[in-house]
Amino acid sequence: MRIVLASASPRRKELLGLLGLEFEIIVSDVEEKVTERSPGRVVEELSLQKAENVFQRLEGDVLVIGADTVVSLDDCILGKPKNEEEALEMLEKLQGNEHKVFTGVTLIGRKDGEEFCKTFSEGTVVKFYPMTEEEIQWYVESQEPMDKAGAYGIQGLGARFVECIQGDYNNVVGLPIARLYQEMKSL
Repeated sequence: MRIVLASASPRRKELLGLLGLEFEIIVSDVEEKVTERSPGRVVEELSLQKAENVFQRLEGDVLVIGADTVVSLDDCILGKPKNEEEALEMLEKLQGNEHKVFTGVTLIGRKDGEEFCKTFSEGTVVKFYPMTEEEIQWYVESQEPMDKAGAYGIQGLGARFVECIQGDYNNVVGLPIARLYQEMKSL
């Protein structure tokens, strides 16, 4: 069966590769629309939109994987920062605190003419050490936070600020691959 990742994220590409599956990438061009409020439901909604957008372009037996990740602090969603000022603000809020990272995943496909769809989300708790203003400024100037939900990458320079996590590390990076594998097996 043809497997397609509906994401331009290099992190998701790398994580999906850990499953040892052959897949291709077709990036979704859907204009994302959020109607949900809770972080888990928001990422499920967005992952479904991305997966459906790519699935509609394909024929034959195919499995499309869509995903979306957000950081949530006190039920307030922190997406990708629009600029350095917003990244500074996000990191000031996260430092010394606990937050949650939610990744929604949709598996949509077709096998022998029958269509199927499964959407789920995973949540992981992350706690940051306290950070000085200088550390936050240095990190933002590194540019690493600029394309990441919550303005940090746990798999990069941002790792130095993570005190502990509760849940799936890969979920924080952008794709809960163990759960994804189990859901793929069930289909």
